[in-house]
Amino acid sequence: MGKEHGEGLDVFKLSDSGLIKGLENAISMGRWVLLENIGENLDPSLEPILLQQLTKQGTSWTLKLADRTLQYNFNFKLFLTTTLPNPHYSPETSVKVTILNFAITPNGLEEQMLNLLVQLEMPELQTKKNQIVEDNARFARILYELEDKILAALSEAEEIADLLKDDNLINLLDESKKTSDEIAVRQAESKVTEKEIDVTREGFRPVAFRASLLFFCIVDLNTIDPMYQYSLQWFQRLFGSAVDKSEPTEVVEDRIAILNDFVTVSLYRNVCRSLFEKHKLLFSFLLCTKILFGNEEIDMAEWRYFLAGPSGQIEE
Repeated sequence: MGKEHGEGLDVFKLSDSGLIKGLENAISMGRWVLLENIGENLDPSLEPILLQQLTKQGTSWTLKLADRTLQYNFNFKLFLTTTLPNPHYSPETSVKVTILNFAITPNGLEEQMLNLLVQLEMPELQTKKNQIVEDNARFARILYELEDKILAALSEAEEIADLLKDDNLINLLDESKKTSDEIAVRQAESKVTEKEIDVTREGFRPVAFRASLLFFCIVDLNTIDPMYQYSLQWFQRLFGSAVDKSEPTEVVEDRIAILNDFVTVSLYRNVCRSLFEKHKLLFSFLLCTKILFGNEEIDMAEWRYFLAGPSGQIEE
């Protein structure tokens, strides 16, 4: 988004000495500003911006930041990001900003890994799927534009009689009808094709599900030691490498079993290289239980007993 903005995007951290000066320039020129790695408490110097404390002077608006009064350019935007895994912001902070949670979820990661796997295994299929999505978006945009044109033409006509005499409107309606009929036919065809593609893609979902389990297993390692940090980009590269190096086969069920085993072993070996010796056995245990939970092979009552011991009366 920042690349497409005409005035550009400035990136700062709260610790940067030139932050206030950069904000002043951005507010006046209409540039975008990205503040990285903020904590749970925001800097008080940002209050005038967050509260939109604007004052009208003549035909323009001004904002007072620090000791300077700046002419406010409404193209200015402020973005704040944090790397905190589970930040808690007070109600006072929440009403000043719009909070978006971009943290990856298990279901979202599963879809990402499924797309990546299909792209590696069947690139033509994934390309066709992407093309269908783009075509549907383009069709929706065309229909929206036609609707706008018709509404604009109707609003320009003053009376019902004018509508019947307006050749341009009649031609527009005729063209819109033909276009919408063509789009309806193509959308119906694409739905059939998309359904066939989805059936083939769904065959590889067990591998994407396993990959999602493995990633969240290694993410949990930072609770053992903050030094254990693994990025999604690194995991995706490791997954792609494992798919390329694993043994190929035309039988889908065999291919799924091979991929699950190869990806799991590859992840285990690579992660163990970065672990302290005393944590390797714990990682093995976490990896095993994560997979068993995913396969629904662990009884929750037994798991609770393992973690907390006997609690209350034990039924025979």
